[in-house]
Amino acid sequence: MSRVFWLAVPVLVLAGLVAYVLIGRPFEAFTAAAPPVEELAVEQVRLERGAIALTVRADGSIPVEIAQVQVDGAYREFTIGPSGAIGRLARATVTIPYPWIDGETHHILLLTSTGVGFEHTIDVAMTPPPLTGSSLWTLALVGLLLGVAPVATGLLAYPAMRTMGPGAIRFLLALTIGLLAYLLIDTLREGLEAGAETLGRLRGETLVFVAAALTALVLLAVGRRGGRPPEGLALATFVALGIGLHNLGEGLVVGAAFATGAAALATFLVVGFILHNVTEGIGIAAPLLRARPPLIAFAALAALAGLPAVLGVWAGSQAVSPFLVALCFGVGAGAIVQVIIEITGFTLRADGAATLARPAYAGGIVAGLAVMYTTALLV
Repeated sequence: MSRVFWLAVPVLVLAGLVAYVLIGRPFEAFTAAAPPVEELAVEQVRLERGAIALTVRADGSIPVEIAQVQVDGAYREFTIGPSGAIGRLARATVTIPYPWIDGETHHILLLTSTGVGFEHTIDVAMTPPPLTGSSLWTLALVGLLLGVAPVATGLLAYPAMRTMGPGAIRFLLALTIGLLAYLLIDTLREGLEAGAETLGRLRGETLVFVAAALTALVLLAVGRRGGRPPEGLALATFVALGIGLHNLGEGLVVGAAFATGAAALATFLVVGFILHNVTEGIGIAAPLLRARPPLIAFAALAALAGLPAVLGVWAGSQAVSPFLVALCFGVGAGAIVQVIIEITGFTLRADGAATLARPAYAGGIVAGLAVMYTTALLV
């Protein structure tokens, strides 16, 4: 009983201190004369025929009240829902009747009641494709082509890989680490770019690293729940999962290109990602060289690594919050970190620490980075 009491006391004291600062506002006198601070971020844009709808999120020392709206330099009527001022971290939808033009760029200025302006530019005006049965299938086909197909193609190299000697196997494991290291850097970059578009208080860029750390820790705990690290098919499954979460982000990029009507760009991206992702199948197969998994296992691995691209294309073709995008990339980065740790541990257990210093191993990592960078130049 005494243990519970002494554990509860610091929690209650901490709650009291936080409540005093937030509710009692002891420092308000020092900031009473300061001008109000307002912040507004556009999280989503939806274009309908004859109207522009913006989903915005607010922050600051006072609620944000949108008083006027300009589109391309002219003041326009608008409605906002829910009506009234937008509270701290609350969201609202600003609907502007406006005859926007396909393919044109439109500049929007949101003016608050205090005279502060927040700008947003629609680079290419385009109605996103409706998610009908036909469009869903077309977008799914795009995801299959950039995700499942190239990964499955890379897995076809498995029979030839099994005939290689121990040195070649070590090289392939190192190559896999190089591939994953590139994906990690690229995933973090994409996540930080999305996080920078969120409100400052939401800490979008910090969210990427927090999500990555939590994901890596959870997956490490799950992978070692039996007291042993994953090997063979289990390790290949984690490799496929990490790659799949990265391919979710690639799908978001391609879907966004379709949403803005940039069909030529989307096609170019798909071709680039196909070439880029074939090597991912080789990386998934590397941990299986000392095992003989059934054919169904290869199909499942290809699906795990590739099908998230379909979900990404579907989501990217619609309006997606940059906060959620940053979160997705953070989760993907964490999954890749876990896989790098497990593959490195697998190599250490199999061949000892001296393997890491061998030229073939270092060459494998460099080759993996070089291959991913070279194929990324096509995207």
